[in-house]
Amino acid sequence: MAACRMSEIFHQHIPVLLDEAVASLFTSADGIYVDATFGRGSHSQAILNKLSINGRLIAFDKDPDAIAYANKHFSHDKRFTIFHSSFADMQTYLHKLHVFGAVQGILFDLGVSSPQLDNPERGFSFSREGKLDMRMDTTSGIDAIKWLAQIEETDLANVLWNYGEEKFSRRIARAIVTARSKSSITTTSQLADIILHATPKPKKPYDKHPATRSFQAIRIAINQELIELEQGLGQTLEALAAGGRLAVISFHSLEDRIVKQFIKHHEKGQELPRGLPVKGNHFKARLKSIGKPIKPSLQETNVNPRARSAILRIAEKIL
Repeated sequence: MAACRMSEIFHQHIPVLLDEAVASLFTSADGIYVDATFGRGSHSQAILNKLSINGRLIAFDKDPDAIAYANKHFSHDKRFTIFHSSFADMQTYLHKLHVFGAVQGILFDLGVSSPQLDNPERGFSFSREGKLDMRMDTTSGIDAIKWLAQIEETDLANVLWNYGEEKFSRRIARAIVTARSKSSITTTSQLADIILHATPKPKKPYDKHPATRSFQAIRIAINQELIELEQGLGQTLEALAAGGRLAVISFHSLEDRIVKQFIKHHEKGQELPRGLPVKGNHFKARLKSIGKPIKPSLQETNVNPRARSAILRIAEKIL
């Protein structure tokens, strides 16, 4: 059975903050929009539903399953184009399409999707037995098996601390290195079990499995998610037309911090040392926040518990 078919049968993706994100992003039915994280196309479809015949939607995704899904379900729409690529490379593709600087809205829906989490073949979740892969793009890079086999203990501990905010990072890293010296770590259950036994037993039942933070950290490191997020955000300022909107849905504090700081930095404009003979209006702000950060309603989180940590930030290009 093809990989794209496998991912479809395990879980139908439930989009988070769909109406809020698209409503905040959309300013013109004839505009050009970018869905930087196509996934299973929920946001893309909502944008296409609002576009006129003259509108255009350009999508990106690293996951071959997502590209296969788009080719199957969206290829009939001439307003739609998708590229098998990270949004960190959007500048290159938008230039090729001669739309760089003319985009009306760019949407990022960050993190891992439900089909990725729920497909054991992908190795993203410790709750499902499967091969340790964890790559968003299964056609390139090294998987988690090779990554864990070669990373130094200190570097691994730093990854778990920096990307997972795991307070037992050193203990877990030491346990992983000890375990791999005896036998290769190749499955999700193996890794989860090592982490479980490396962490102290909680005094009260835990809300999250002890492996949650470590799996997140390893996934982020393998896919360079935070690095690519910074690169992608950095390209949005020049990709957007004046008045164009940026909308970003984040699912953990590390992502949201980067987005928040990016918007804040470009709202303030360039800061200069006191006493320089330069007028302040020479360094105007380039973005302005639109409203307050939006979180899912209680009704949405009841239907989709994975939405609980989501936060949506919207900004508009003013210069």
